Order: sequence, then C-alpha cells, then structure tokens
Amino acid sequence: MDLLPDAIVQFILSHITNAKDVASCTCVSKLWKDSVPNFRTLYFPRNLFDNLKCGQTPDLIVSQMVSSVDRLEELVVYCPFTGFGLSSWLLHQGHFLRNLELRMDNIVDHKSCVDVPSKLDCIRAAPNLESLKLWGVLMIHPPKWDAFRRLQNLKIVGARMEDVALSAALRACPSLTNLALLGCEGLGSILIELPLLQQCKLDFYGVGNCSLSITSPRLELLEVQGCSWIRVRETPCLRDLTIANNSGRVYSVDFGKRLALESLSMRGVQWCWNAVSTMLQLASEVKHLYMKVEFTGDFDALLPFPEVDLVDFFNSHPKLLTFDIHGAMFAALCQKNSLKMCVNSRFVIPSLEKLVITIRSPLNAEQKMSTLESLLRYARNLRKMTVKILQMKSSHSSADDFFEEICRLRYMNRKTLSIE
Repeated sequence: MDLLPDAIVQFILSHITNAKDVASCTCVSKLWKDSVPNFRTLYFPRNLFDNLKCGQTPDLIVSQMVSSVDRLEELVVYCPFTGFGLSSWLLHQGHFLRNLELRMDNIVDHKSCVDVPSKLDCIRAAPNLESLKLWGVLMIHPPKWDAFRRLQNLKIVGARMEDVALSAALRACPSLTNLALLGCEGLGSILIELPLLQQCKLDFYGVGNCSLSITSPRLELLEVQGCSWIRVRETPCLRDLTIANNSGRVYSVDFGKRLALESLSMRGVQWCWNAVSTMLQLASEVKHLYMKVEFTGDFDALLPFPEVDLVDFFNSHPKLLTFDIHGAMFAALCQKNSLKMCVNSRFVIPSLEKLVITIRSPLNAEQKMSTLESLLRYARNLRKMTVKILQMKSSHSSADDFFEEICRLRYMNRKTLSIE
C-alpha cells in the first residue's frame, strides 16, 4: 500500500463499509485517518456494541462516526439505537443519504412505546432517499413523512401495521418502482395506488383474510401471501404472478379480462374453485405454471377439485413449457372422461418440456397411470418428467402395486421419466 499513490489509497479505503474497520483505519496512519471523510457507506452490525465501556452508548458512537464523514450516501444500522440517536445522525447527513437501512426493533404494544421522537418520523429528515429498508417496525399511526420524491425501493420486514398507517406511508412514496412488505401483521384491507410500481412482494401474517386492491399499470411482478380477496386491474405489463394463502382461503381474484402472464404460481390449502378457474382462464398464454392447492370449496368444507378435461386444459394453454402440479389438480386430470379425446391422434401438447407431478394417494391408480402415459405420449417435446411420491400412506397393497406400475413406466421411458 505504501507504494501506491495517495489518491489510489484513499479510493480503495473509501470502499470500506463496516464501522469497525472504518474505526481501525484511523489508527493506522494520518493518511488513512484523513481518508475517513471520503467514505460513502457505513454499516453497523447487530452485535457491534455488545462490550461497551462505561459512558459509551451506541447512539453516541454512531453519531461520532456519521459526523466524521463529509457526504454519507448509505447508512445501515442493525445495532440498537434510539429515536434521539437517529434524529441526530440524520440531522448531519439526511440530505446526502441515498440508501438507508434500519433495524428498528420497536414492535411492542403501542401503549407502552416511549420512543420519542418516533424513529419512523425521524426518517423524513432524509428527503432524497432512493432506497429505504426497515426491519422490525411498529406502524400503528401514520408516519409524519413528507413526500419522498426520489424513493424507488421500499422494503419493510417484520412489522405490525394498521391500514391507515400503511396507506399514509405509501402516499408519501409516489415514485416507488419496487415494494416489499414481508412478515407484516395487523392489516385487514390494503390499498396500493402507485403508478410507477413494477415489482411488488407482499407477505401478510394472520388468519389469511386480508383484502388487497392494487392500481399500478406498470406492474411486472406480483407475489401475494395471506390475502383472500385480490383485485388488480389494468396490468398489461404483468408477467410473473404468485398467489398463496397458507392460513386462510382464496375467495376471489379479479385481474380484468386478460393477462399476458409468463409465470403463474398458485399455492394454498383451499381456494374457491371459481378463483382457480378464473386464474387458469386468464393465464392462457402462461409458459410456467406451478399449482399446489390442496382443496376447493367455498366455506369450511374441504372439497376435491372438480373434473378437469386434460385435452381442453392443454389446448387452452398451448405455450406451457414447465408444469409443476401437485396432488389435487393431478387427480382432477385423472377422471375417466378426461382422457376420452386422447384417442384422437390430432391432439398434441405442443410446447411442454418439463413436467413435475407430486402424487400423495394411490386412489384411482388406473386413471392416474393412464394420465401419465398420455402425457408421455402426447407431449412431443417433453424432455424431463419427474414423479414425486410424497407421504403416501396406505395399509392396502394398492400403494405397492401403484408404485410398481410407476417403476415399470419409468423403465420404459428411462430417458425422460424419473422418480423421487
């Protein structure tokens, strides 16, 4: 390092981000110490201040380091801090910050919350943010934010929220292109109106009965977990869609008249059949389809899928390249009447290349074997079929017989078919 020009040394040092390493630089030489004001990023890990001496506090140490930098563009704080500390840091560097990531650690009963000033409210002192990531957030009351005109990425992980608080926060971020709300609870009705939004990932805790309405005409990717009623209109750009509900039911989906999806994933214990059929009809041009819905039924009764005609299904999805299908939907394709038209030699599955089938029951083994044989026969471009035997429980010999039939089929199609 001594042989390098001073400018090169300072350029290299300016890329150090860990606060502990930055502090060490001040002890090496005057040149290294003088380079600290040129740093652009400071990162404070979770356990950085576990062994502080008397009189030292994380707030004070972070404040000293933040104030020693001329123009701090990125600040990441995972260690504990107070609202007073955050207010002090942003007073020095708020107008320069572009990226801010904070571990808030204030998910507590709001009646006992004594965090004054509010950590959330303090963030308004950084009006030029382009990316904001918050972990462990309590958002009971609307944050006192002015508009973040430049904010494009907002990520909140692990939060307790009220509907009005979230709506107010989103209104303050009109330029968002990427939104992620992960592990959030307390919400009942979510309204998102962001004209520039392109990617949206939503994961809500609770009983899974949230309602969601999105108005974002530029939306390209949407992932939703924990909603029962979903309404997303005017989405000509939507290509990747995932809808899951592991705790509740999916009652209704409304995406307008047509979707140009390339990838669709449907997951959950129970979907109303109208929601399933609506999505399959809308996604007629889908290339990658993942279905893991165990039951249908409108209310508490868990019902099997109704009969689905195999020929009609693949004729309605001619661009399908990969298909990952779990027990209930596969069983629906295995009804006797579903295969009658397969004797027609003109039927072909034109594009399917990869197929993954998960089987959990030996019931209707003859029909299921017939479906497997038909898929191998009519999917002319099929390169890989994987049959997963998952938790198949049966005291009857039919389970063993069924497995032997699948093994026989694999032996006859060893280049294409595999068993897991």
